Amino acid sequence: MPTPKQRPDVSVAEEGLTTMAQRKATAAAGKSKAAKGAANDAAPKDRRRERGEASIQRIIDATIELIADEGLASVTMQRIAEHVGSSNALVVFHFRSKENLFRAVLQYLSDQYDALWLTLVRAPGLSPVERVLGAVDCAQRFARLHPKWVSVFVVFSSDRKSMQLYNEIGLPSDLAYTAEARDLLIEISQSGGYTGVDIHTLSESLNYLVHGAWYWDHLNPSSRDTDVLRKTMLLLLHQAFPRHFEVMR
Repeated sequence: MPTPKQRPDVSVAEEGLTTMAQRKATAAAGKSKAAKGAANDAAPKDRRRERGEASIQRIIDATIELIADEGLASVTMQRIAEHVGSSNALVVFHFRSKENLFRAVLQYLSDQYDALWLTLVRAPGLSPVERVLGAVDCAQRFARLHPKWVSVFVVFSSDRKSMQLYNEIGLPSDLAYTAEARDLLIEISQSGGYTGVDIHTLSESLNYLVHGAWYWDHLNPSSRDTDVLRKTMLLLLHQAFPRHFEVMR
């Protein structure tokens, strides 16, 4: 007669498998419960992080607007807080100091220009000529879409005290863009069989045109909607590589 722990229709091996399956099911249920608990714990953290990131961006945007409109001298943490509609303590909490905030602003603007450059110049499948035209378009489009961003670049690069920050954060990118454009011009010159083209002077001239145009747009905003920058850059490129670049009419 079977004991209470055994059933006549279930072997010992089958009973072991059943017990193991029950343990696995129990363990899986425990893991599922733990995962749900972790997800519930993570959700508030994610929301707090999103709110913090949104707060940081509002402060950066407010700082950009103040610098573009009034320059650096009058910008204080308190004025930025008032512009955002928050407390001075919140601005200090996120950035600790005005210098750190200025660094964040410059880094943000540099990242935005780099993102546009990646889209227009480094997109897959573009020819060297298309990449150079993308660089021309990048300079003009950035200024037209975001005139205050350009004004902030100009202010930082022309103020003696803030120039060190610009040289640390903005200048390396500017030099890299010029070097990349120079390599593209070399490739066009070699593949097109051009001789006697001063590539270094040409690439530096294009760079001068961009920064000169941005400075002039900052001083004279009404000039932003003209095509003078693009026309002048294409004129220089056409003179150097007439078979590859057309003059803009």
